[in-house]
Amino acid sequence: MTNGETDPIIDNSTSPASKTGPWLVLVLAGLFEIGYALSVNGSRGFTVLGWSLSAIIFFLLTLYALSVALKAIDVGIGYAVWAGIGAVGAALLGPIFFDETLGPLRAFWLAVIIGGVIWLKVADSPALHHES
Repeated sequence: MTNGETDPIIDNSTSPASKTGPWLVLVLAGLFEIGYALSVNGSRGFTVLGWSLSAIIFFLLTLYALSVALKAIDVGIGYAVWAGIGAVGAALLGPIFFDETLGPLRAFWLAVIIGGVIWLKVADSPALHHES
């Protein structure tokens, strides 16, 4: 914004509450990403109309929410968290919706992704940032 006003959705101040909003929007973007991934799979190459429309809607929603979250979160961190949420969610829900398999090795690597996402959030914690 050019007139010095703050964005009502994303507040770049340093209070803990103001840093929560962008992360919640990023989680929402990740949930939309899960919907997108599952819809693309269900669309069978965009040949099933209902799933195809769902994929388009989730695609637009995930990109919008991600762009809003990245106003306050570093792009590298935000993108990694967003992609991680989408990958883990799709892998966990794929067996439920599409009769896919989730074996022990896949579950282990999903746990590694989840751990990485958690550590990225911890790394963004204000307590770890010391101003000189």
